[in-house]
Amino acid sequence: MIPRNEHPNPGFYRENYINLNGEWDFDFDFGNSGEEQKFQANDHKLSKKIIVPFCPESELSGIGYKDFMSAVWYKKTVNLTKEQLNMGKAFIVFGAVDFHARVFVNGEFAGEHFGGYTSFRIDATKFLNEGDNIITLYAQDDTRSPLQARGKQSELVYSHDCDYTRTTGIWQTVYMEFCPENYIKNFRVYPNVDTVTLTISAEIVGNGEFSATAYWDEKEVGSITTATKGQTVTVTLPLSEKHLWEVGKGGLYSLRLNFGGDEVTSYFGLREVKLTPDKGITINGEVVFQRLILDQGFYPDGIYTAPSKEALKNDILLSMKAGFNGARLHQKIFEPLFLHYCDELGYIVWGEHGNWGADHTNFESLRYFLLENEEEIERDFNHPSIIGWCPYNETWDINGRKQDDDVIRIVYRTIKNLDKTRPCIDTSGNYHVETDIYDLHNYDQDYNKFRADYDKLLTDNVVFDHQGHRQNWNGEPLFMSEYGGIRIELRDAEENDREKAWGYGNAATSLEEFYERYDGLTTAMIDNPKMIGFCYTQLTDVEQELNGIYRYDRSEKFDSAILYKINTKKAAIEK
Repeated sequence: MIPRNEHPNPGFYRENYINLNGEWDFDFDFGNSGEEQKFQANDHKLSKKIIVPFCPESELSGIGYKDFMSAVWYKKTVNLTKEQLNMGKAFIVFGAVDFHARVFVNGEFAGEHFGGYTSFRIDATKFLNEGDNIITLYAQDDTRSPLQARGKQSELVYSHDCDYTRTTGIWQTVYMEFCPENYIKNFRVYPNVDTVTLTISAEIVGNGEFSATAYWDEKEVGSITTATKGQTVTVTLPLSEKHLWEVGKGGLYSLRLNFGGDEVTSYFGLREVKLTPDKGITINGEVVFQRLILDQGFYPDGIYTAPSKEALKNDILLSMKAGFNGARLHQKIFEPLFLHYCDELGYIVWGEHGNWGADHTNFESLRYFLLENEEEIERDFNHPSIIGWCPYNETWDINGRKQDDDVIRIVYRTIKNLDKTRPCIDTSGNYHVETDIYDLHNYDQDYNKFRADYDKLLTDNVVFDHQGHRQNWNGEPLFMSEYGGIRIELRDAEENDREKAWGYGNAATSLEEFYERYDGLTTAMIDNPKMIGFCYTQLTDVEQELNGIYRYDRSEKFDSAILYKINTKKAAIEK
């Protein structure tokens, strides 16, 4: 059976596709010399087998090699029919390959990509033949390179503190899709809740008629057709029925686009995000207090890759069960299928990047980082669940060197130019340079002190900020985007080794103490009319980090009903 055999991106779906997950040939290339040795040649045999889309560090891959891998190789034979090739275009799509990917088709170089988190497609049309074709991928990965964003992947041999097992090579679905010579390359949707319309701006290749049709519950609610001579076409589609996308409920229209014989199906939500000075985030004019959880997106058996689509959706359901309405998708660009489930369930999220490892003290780090941010926004722009972008997290000094503020500023301004519909946090927690929201990280475990520190906002209009010596609050909306991280000393001996266990501050010694501390910290922000939301650390334990509200295997650690009651208290800004 092919693992993860669902289509990986419901927001851009073509009927003519084949999933290439499953068994591939595989080899290590510790000397980074495979291309020189002609590993890409059709007659070169790789010595191992791997299960894609799981990375070679994972148990699900069948490899389970945890040490550093400077480079790896993959090969797969794909049989294609004359009908598939006669459609016009054949693309190979890689969900994500960490970090530098070079693709060969039937021994010939077909294209490459830099960046471990975003999707890319290779036009393989001219390299393919009827019958068997060999797709070869080389992936080079240097987790310790200052030019490479690694997120929470450990830069040391072993996992430690809040850094975990690495991911090398393919870690999201690989598939092929076929379409005519004239085709839809990409598109953006701009819903307008006031006029009840949808504006679509599409990148297209070729000439012809472009049409868009919207549906609600399988009933057609709008359609428009226009002629175009290529590059970009923009249409505005009136909708005959108004159904707003809502937090906690979702609400999605279906969308079908046609151009030159190419058909792409998608969906959209009728929603508008705004940032107000005093109330923070509003969605469709309604104040939304952000009750978020920090989600690292790691899995015991798949590491960066969920073992199934059900596992992806289950993480959202577990979070909602405990009373959270969304998440910071932390130090990782999550896959489109996860975002689809967020859209479907009305679960709000921040699109982030795994910036740790990329040297923010050096302009050279922008070489790949800026491009990958652009690719993330281009791919994920249409998701109604994404309410903002955050490219950096905690830009600490590197070997005594401070961040280059212009590096942070350039990325922030680039994102604002790429997406004018959402707010952007420049660098979460520290050190802010230019930002729409001033967010804070505070892992103080004394909830009385925690409340007293932030009550000063009300009495003195002063922000308590551990990083106040390096950054200044200029009146932006305030968001506690990391807090809590409460550990609890209730582990059995056969669970996690106590000496390796890591977490924030002093551990709670009983369930009662945990609930009391959680309530005190969380309610301090819910009650504060200057706070626009909170984000608790974190959804699950991850390897040695033991401060999740669920265990790493997603089993219950606490009573979700108690957490739900605390998290869903009415916030001061909602009154």
